Amino acid sequence: MGAWQPLPEELPTEVRHFVEQVRLLKDSTGLSLVALGARTAYSKSSWQRYLNATQPPPRQAVASLCRVAGLPDAEAERFGVRWELAVRVWPREPAPLRLPVGGPVPGGGDGTHDGRDRHDGRDGYDGHGGVRQGVDDRAGASGYEEDPTLPWWDLLDEEPPPGPRTGRLLLYAALLVLALLLAAVAGAVTLG
Repeated sequence: MGAWQPLPEELPTEVRHFVEQVRLLKDSTGLSLVALGARTAYSKSSWQRYLNATQPPPRQAVASLCRVAGLPDAEAERFGVRWELAVRVWPREPAPLRLPVGGPVPGGGDGTHDGRDRHDGRDGYDGHGGVRQGVDDRAGASGYEEDPTLPWWDLLDEEPPPGPRTGRLLLYAALLVLALLLAAVAGAVTLG
């Protein structure tokens, strides 16, 4: 706890302040990253990326940390505001080219290799064995998008949307009770 990597100098002020506050909050819990990962829906390696400012955390990760730290709602809301400010200015690196599994092979587009290496940049490779930065991936290089991954225990508080499913569930329950009553009567008559 407390022995954090120094944050990159080029980080915007909002991001630096947010990450420092999240680090302090994590340290106040007294938990290791492994223990924090066990109490939230985010792994140790995810928390390392978030706390070293290499990747912005999802809003739900921040909310989970606030809940684990036992913050009052008002303070947790302040962390949500800090998160919003930081994510708006978080540095976005161009996404590397992602080849689909079983997709094109670097030597030739159809999986064959013609013996000539083409490293003019059109193939997404930099000519040094790496992927050229700045090439749009098939999912799009729009930057960070929040993926609200909710742990299952957060979903328990939500009310299911009203609709035909509730009526159907009641119908099934009534049919089950009726079947159990018929089985009980039939058992009593047979044994009885």
